[in-house]
Amino acid sequence: MALITNAIKGTQDTLPGEAYKVQYVESAMRETAENFGFREMRTPVFEHTELFQRGVGETTDVVQKEMYTFLDKGERSITLRPEGTSGSVRAFLEHGLFNEALPQKIYYLTSCYRYEKPQAGRLREFHQFGVECFGAGEPAADAEAISLANEIFNYLGIDGLSLEINSIGCPVCRKEYHKALKEYFEKYKDDLCETCLGRLDRNPMRILDCKSPVCREIAKGAPTVLEYLCDDCKAHFEGVKKYLDAMDIKYTVNPQIVRGLDYYTRTVFEFVSNEIGAQGTVCGGGRYDGLIGEMGGNPLPACGFGLGIERLLLLMDKKNAEFPEPKKTDLYIASMGENANFKAAEIAKDLRSEGLCVQFDTVGRGFKAQMKYANKIGASYVLVLGDNELETGEIKLKNMADGKEREMNLDTFTENFQSVVIKDAMEGFESLGLKLDEETAAALFGGNE
Repeated sequence: MALITNAIKGTQDTLPGEAYKVQYVESAMRETAENFGFREMRTPVFEHTELFQRGVGETTDVVQKEMYTFLDKGERSITLRPEGTSGSVRAFLEHGLFNEALPQKIYYLTSCYRYEKPQAGRLREFHQFGVECFGAGEPAADAEAISLANEIFNYLGIDGLSLEINSIGCPVCRKEYHKALKEYFEKYKDDLCETCLGRLDRNPMRILDCKSPVCREIAKGAPTVLEYLCDDCKAHFEGVKKYLDAMDIKYTVNPQIVRGLDYYTRTVFEFVSNEIGAQGTVCGGGRYDGLIGEMGGNPLPACGFGLGIERLLLLMDKKNAEFPEPKKTDLYIASMGENANFKAAEIAKDLRSEGLCVQFDTVGRGFKAQMKYANKIGASYVLVLGDNELETGEIKLKNMADGKEREMNLDTFTENFQSVVIKDAMEGFESLGLKLDEETAAALFGGNE
């Protein structure tokens, strides 16, 4: 039978055999963010288009070329979120979080949508982990955001990343820089792409972020923003570097980093890998002190970052990173006969409530087929249950790792099963010449006990 359709270009499915990797990475991100005092926020997948035009910036590639924008049935212009910060700022203002204790530190795990050429590590629907710190203007906040990202990479065992930082100044000192850039790029007007010609008057700094090979080559000779920083921006950048030094986080100053979104001010940074091709930026962020005011709120400083999950997983696969094993079936109940099936459901319910993964037959397989299925799914133990076992109250529990069978009492099975698992684990370690105490074995192999 032919499929009605395939997945849309630029999207991908996450199958059960890979989903546990995503879950592990997301768990590491949540845990690390919460250790830094960040709390989760969730926002809608679509917003009014104006939000991104004002927040992201009309001169960016995201707004000019990549947004999924449409009219809804009320003739309103709606856009699928291309990034997470604008929606977070909108929620921060709409719900009055600025009235609560500052800084407000939030994180999110979200899907984003950009219409661009799909390639390794770059999809049209992608997923992002992001953090936003609203109301903190000191260099310490910038450094803390960088430290949080760095800690996630350490947690996941990812090495070989380089941290590149820059300052793009504030609106005051950027005015002079824009003049210098415009004067420089005017000499190359005949060679710039059409998009960059449009940026020349409105925002010449965007030319530095152009993907065109010709424009990128021209941009190499442009003046750097660090030459034009005002005293306050210089002091802020020096403060960020001192905090990173205090945290022993290695970095390189790269004057070419401007980031692709208009809302950035002062600090910008990227964690870069040379192992995943052209799309080497795994995490990027910085400071955006003018964004909250631009969105209609009272001006407040803010900083944060976004980290692409698909790109991170691609890097982890390249580096053969280790993932915890996905949760296995602790017990499979092979049952025969209607009454045994009911009893299997009862046992499964009781043991699942204790945090164990238990399965039983739901498709009407014969006994041999059930045993074969239990082996395929990697069940650690199999309980054989039929009319005879129900009548005598004596059952057999098979350890699938060594094939050993243990006779147990049916009435007390649910309360004794975990102790059997713990005992077998301890004996298994002892056979390897290792010592595992009962408390540790219970923590590792005993469900919620």
